[in-house]
Amino acid sequence: MSTAKRGIDAKRAKDGKWTKILLKTIDTPAWRELPPKSQSLYPWLKLEWKGPKNNNNGKIALSCRQAAQKMGVSVNTAASAFRELQAKGFIFVTKSSLLGVEGKAKLQLYEVTELPLPGARGGRHLYAIWTHGNDYPVISPVKTKPRLKT
Repeated sequence: MSTAKRGIDAKRAKDGKWTKILLKTIDTPAWRELPPKSQSLYPWLKLEWKGPKNNNNGKIALSCRQAAQKMGVSVNTAASAFRELQAKGFIFVTKSSLLGVEGKAKLQLYEVTELPLPGARGGRHLYAIWTHGNDYPVISPVKTKPRLKT
């Protein structure tokens, strides 16, 4: 292994995981309309992306509870931030959450529209074509309460 390669690996290990926030993403009307809680959630969602080699965009999973813990807010605040990101086109729900028959919950899966889907050249950038008063549809997690058998 070359010394340059070892230097890059050492830097990655030292710095840990990171993500880019692009100026062309945050310099949009959609971003300016987002409340700070949603702007705070966006990098946490991007950090769940595994990169171009192991592209999991469209299958990004982050629960409201996990997001709330990372952001230092309540679960309701995190859920509201997810809804705002959907409404402005920054994320898109690819698979809704559900409670399976075994009682195991399945997380909602997301696409970050800035990032390419597997096999695609670029992201859909839905936020770039968002206009004031024309929010995208929001898919909220399914709320189910288990029923007791009597």
